[in-house]
Amino acid sequence: MGALILTGSPGVGKTSVARILAERSERSVHVEADYFFSFVRSGLIEPWDPASAEQNQLVMRVAAEAAARYAEAGYSTVFDGIVIPRWTLGVVREVLETAGLRPAYAVLRAPQPLCTARVQEREGNVDRFEPETLAAIGAEFDDLGALERCAIDVTAMSCEQAADAIEAARDAGVLWLDRD
Repeated sequence: MGALILTGSPGVGKTSVARILAERSERSVHVEADYFFSFVRSGLIEPWDPASAEQNQLVMRVAAEAAARYAEAGYSTVFDGIVIPRWTLGVVREVLETAGLRPAYAVLRAPQPLCTARVQEREGNVDRFEPETLAAIGAEFDDLGALERCAIDVTAMSCEQAADAIEAARDAGVLWLDRD
């Protein structure tokens, strides 16, 4: 049994694609990691602030635990969030593997100006993210090393096509983390 970790720059289409993937299964869960940050009511450090590393590890661990419990119960599970290899992939992967799950990792990519425009179009996000912050987050997915095989360029794809590409790559064994 496995769980899909779906990630990429803000505005790349993670949540839209995750919804489609989850809706394709008879019994599924879409865990949106971003919501877990909103549970912190006091003392939240913005996740992109360098001082937030400990908080981010905790929040991602808690979100991954929720995903693991659903997957263990037989739900097809899509974990949607900004899961950066050098910052939070390790903790998410550890939680899923400790639960006996086989995680797959898919990184959606599109040009940063397109992603930035999408974020700025969203209601409530016009002032929250500076273009420089978005570019810095996006740059974390530019060079994935051994995980480059997990990157999918969705620039010219609809969300349905991106979901198809992810399923094809997972079925071909490309996205499984135990390959590295």
